[in-house]
Amino acid sequence: MRDLNAVIGSHDLLLVTLDTLRYDVAAELAEAGRTPNLTAVLPGGRWERRHAPGSFTYASHAAIFAGFLPTPDGPGPHPRPFAATFPGSASTGQGTWVFDAADLPTGLARAGYHTVCVGGVGFFNKLTPLGSALPGLFAESHWEPEFGVTDPASLEHQIGRVAQIMARQPPGRRLFLFLNVSALHQPNWFHLDGATREHGDSRASHAAALEYVDRHIGRLLGLMRRPCLVIICSDHGTAYGEDGHTGHRIGHEVVWTVPYGEFVLP
Repeated sequence: MRDLNAVIGSHDLLLVTLDTLRYDVAAELAEAGRTPNLTAVLPGGRWERRHAPGSFTYASHAAIFAGFLPTPDGPGPHPRPFAATFPGSASTGQGTWVFDAADLPTGLARAGYHTVCVGGVGFFNKLTPLGSALPGLFAESHWEPEFGVTDPASLEHQIGRVAQIMARQPPGRRLFLFLNVSALHQPNWFHLDGATREHGDSRASHAAALEYVDRHIGRLLGLMRRPCLVIICSDHGTAYGEDGHTGHRIGHEVVWTVPYGEFVLP
């Protein structure tokens, strides 16, 4: 693990959650060369296999925003990059950046960062009290219907908003930008050529949605200022019939096993 104490204050931070992305699908596409833009920036061109801190969006993001990113799947303990002050924490190491707040956005704000959320799935839509809880952790938050799960061009719309946000950032202020990518979440059938609504979502359309994300992720990274620490991961996976299961919010291998990548844009 890199020493985050040497990063905070000197780097911008970009956290991207590819909502619902399964590890097995991400790894297979990387190996097959179907996600060239992601593999070009991932260390060694590979996703790291990790375990999600929750089995659905709200639970997982509540944990992530408290500093509990997906956990490496090997035996621990595993020091965390970020951690709130918590007596007896076994995962706070020498390289952990410790913040004295209940959540990471607040901790970074107190360290001088401007915090921005660009939402995707319904838990970020700000249309209800629940949909406002996670965006409310940030100084600035954005959501539009075209950022959500039903728009086939959702990521393009989200990146368009990021471009506007980046254009007005003062050079002397550090930025923490969070983007929740909704494209992989159901419905995703429309990303697969030849699929119809009646055909429904499938593992194949999930993979096609990741290919869609890969086609546009380069533009997102190109908008970021340097140096920037980038963390791209999934919050949880989802089932497409495995052992009779469909969806997530269950304790199944395809739900709790997620891809993780971390790198610095110099």
